[in-house]
Amino acid sequence: MNAFAPVAGLSVRAADLRDPQERSRINAFAASHGDLFHRPQWSAAVEQGCGHKSHYLVAEAAGGSLAGLLPLSEVRSALFGSVLVSTGFGVGGGIVATSDEAAEALATAAWSLAERTRCPSVELRGGQVPLGWQRKDGVYAGFARDLPAGDEAILKAIPRKQRAEVRRALGLGLEVTVGAGASDRDAHYRVYSESVRNLGTPVFPRALFDAMLDLFGGDADILTVWKDGAPLASVLSFYFGGTVYPYWGGGTAAARPFRANDHMYFELMRHASARGCTRFDFGRSKLGTGAYAFKKNWGFEPQPLVYSFKGANRETNPLSRKYRLQVAVWKKLPLWLANRAGPFVARGLG
Repeated sequence: MNAFAPVAGLSVRAADLRDPQERSRINAFAASHGDLFHRPQWSAAVEQGCGHKSHYLVAEAAGGSLAGLLPLSEVRSALFGSVLVSTGFGVGGGIVATSDEAAEALATAAWSLAERTRCPSVELRGGQVPLGWQRKDGVYAGFARDLPAGDEAILKAIPRKQRAEVRRALGLGLEVTVGAGASDRDAHYRVYSESVRNLGTPVFPRALFDAMLDLFGGDADILTVWKDGAPLASVLSFYFGGTVYPYWGGGTAAARPFRANDHMYFELMRHASARGCTRFDFGRSKLGTGAYAFKKNWGFEPQPLVYSFKGANRETNPLSRKYRLQVAVWKKLPLWLANRAGPFVARGLG
């Protein structure tokens, strides 16, 4: 049963994500207390797409009702070391609990699991910061705001200068598709892999994107912007709790003169609004980066993100001086080589 020792009327155990009833009750708790990254589909997709073992910890009260969640991915990398991270490839997914007691029980269980699996550290992305754990802040900010209904209302909510860019993009004869089929996935990976190579970072395995789309089903899709049959910009998004999460997106070098990224995010806002979403979560960006400025230009106010860790502090920030040379070299790699080597490197980032 993978049970941990009870703590003051609570018990913590590893959930069996193969059990439909287990997944259902976790999803229900995540809908009221957690975020997208607490959904069991996320942990399962990380395991399926990247091979990182999932340890989904649940805290239960004496009567068996859920009192807290902590999804953990066991990430092992020859380059970046081993870690239990909550959650793998997510920007959230830290401890959520109905009481401080449940939160501390989950933190204790996580560190015990790290010791048994010989992982020198545990990283929590968001959620409650456990007692005695180290805070990590001042690196990332999150960007989210309400999403109005209707095309004109969406346009008016965009600041004037950025709105002008969107209007220009709308007049450039671009086409938009939305789906999750083979052609959508092919176009997305072509665009996204070029986009991250140009930024000097390795691309994730395509198997990760496939697993996310397969397991989330109708709660995920790909929106792609085309010009004359060529994909210019593409984004893989998730939908949860009335919020759209554009998560893995980017544009090619050819996208710039057509303002394809501007067109893409406006079209995603329209698409999400039509689906009934009332909030747009632009994800996280590192302070001082172009992505940070881009999101502010759209009228999103940055909200500092607080992470925490226990044990060794892994350094995976590509802006770190430690990786400055590697980033510069990666930008110059032929795309075919970056796509071949990238998944091996990116898989270890977690």
